[in-house]
Amino acid sequence: MTNTIRHQAIFGITGRSGSGKTHLVARLLPALSAKGLRVSTIKHTHHSIDIDKPGKDSFVHREAGASEVMLATPDRWVLQHHQPANFFTLTDLVSRMEPVDLILIEGFHTTVPACLEIYRPCVGKDPLFKTQNNIIAVATDTPEAVPAPLRALDLNNTDALADFIIERAVQIPLG
Repeated sequence: MTNTIRHQAIFGITGRSGSGKTHLVARLLPALSAKGLRVSTIKHTHHSIDIDKPGKDSFVHREAGASEVMLATPDRWVLQHHQPANFFTLTDLVSRMEPVDLILIEGFHTTVPACLEIYRPCVGKDPLFKTQNNIIAVATDTPEAVPAPLRALDLNNTDALADFIIERAVQIPLG
């Protein structure tokens, strides 16, 4: 049996908390869809979450030792997979997703090969572009805050940001 390697286009949206990453992703999704792309997202958080509630069947399954628990409804499904903290990689997660034209990744800012940083000086936090070399441009409402040669893009021009992302999305191999 031949092991086929597929590639998946990804692009990162990064920035400090409160900079507007989620708001931008919510604007980009319809803009990218209007350009004919199928787009999925991965949202990384440093906080522990649990979609299960004590007493629910899926919670009982997990607590009883199930390696994975899939909860299926008439129109969605969610797969819960437990692993030790930080054991999975971005490639692991992407490989579990259905192939689409593009996956926007919010978070994972140190492991995504190409990122757009959302930077607003008014948030009062240092930009990531000073310390991360995978940030290829900065979407901002204050372009003068972005040093050359880093490219500053208009945070409010969703179509231009979508075009930039399409042109610079990175293909990663998935085994």
